[in-house]
Amino acid sequence: MKKVLVIQFSQTGQLSGVLRSILAPLQEDPGLQVTVETLRPQQPFPFPWPLFRFFDTFPETVHGDVPALEPLSLDTQESYDLVILGYTAWFLSPSLPIQAFLKGPDAARLLKGKPVVTVVACRDMWLQAQEVVKQRLAALGARHVGHAALVDEAGSVGSFLATPLWMLSGSPAAKLGGLIPAAGVSAAKVAGARRFGERMAQRLAQGAALDAGLLQGLGAAPVNTALIATERAAKRGFRLWGRLLRALGPQGDWKRQVALVLYVAWLVLIILTLVPLGYLLRSLLGPLLRRRLEAQRAYFSAPSGE
Repeated sequence: MKKVLVIQFSQTGQLSGVLRSILAPLQEDPGLQVTVETLRPQQPFPFPWPLFRFFDTFPETVHGDVPALEPLSLDTQESYDLVILGYTAWFLSPSLPIQAFLKGPDAARLLKGKPVVTVVACRDMWLQAQEVVKQRLAALGARHVGHAALVDEAGSVGSFLATPLWMLSGSPAAKLGGLIPAAGVSAAKVAGARRFGERMAQRLAQGAALDAGLLQGLGAAPVNTALIATERAAKRGFRLWGRLLRALGPQGDWKRQVALVLYVAWLVLIILTLVPLGYLLRSLLGPLLRRRLEAQRAYFSAPSGE
């Protein structure tokens, strides 16, 4: 019997829903055994988030200062034929519980030499978070054979408003009479994620090699090239702000909370300027940069491709 391990952390439940869709074909196959492990921080993160707690988590997230996790409920000496790693993006980085797992000894034992499929569900800026995940998988000796990215429907500007309001209110519904769109991945996309599980189940049942072709041709990882430069610039700014905020004190320190107000103002400015500028430059320079943008698209969508 082939064994599949799923490692996940989902605050809102959206990622869990995506993974349920992906896992359904695997769980329906009597020749496959699926184990789902949900990461549990020793000090749980709140949901909905209090306003300052939400932004005060930012410096540790971008600098990878990870929290302690509860012990995994599974036998970490067990060997799996495939590992699926499900995560969300916090401030252009993987969520802190996922970072904690990837930096811990359990990941070293469970992932070394194993084929790993990554799954992210978030707004449309996931490229830099995935870079962190890819680097950790490479350092652990894992084989990254597939990636699936499911993003929300609100677009870059719409999700800039909708996603934080979801985190702070606990509701993804549209607000202000629809002026702020609903947050989250559409139900159609969630249901459509089943195709990834069907491909994985087919390959495992056939005993076929689990390699970089696993999810190719399924539209698994579409890349918005207009956001590549925006994400890189924002990530550099995040690291600088994070360094400053950590220097001012620990989470909850009053000096740090004052500086957070300035950080939020900077963040709004970045979203309202860099994102439209990115789209404008792509429109103006796209024909001249087509080859470079296509190379970047292929790089960021790997190993699954668009």
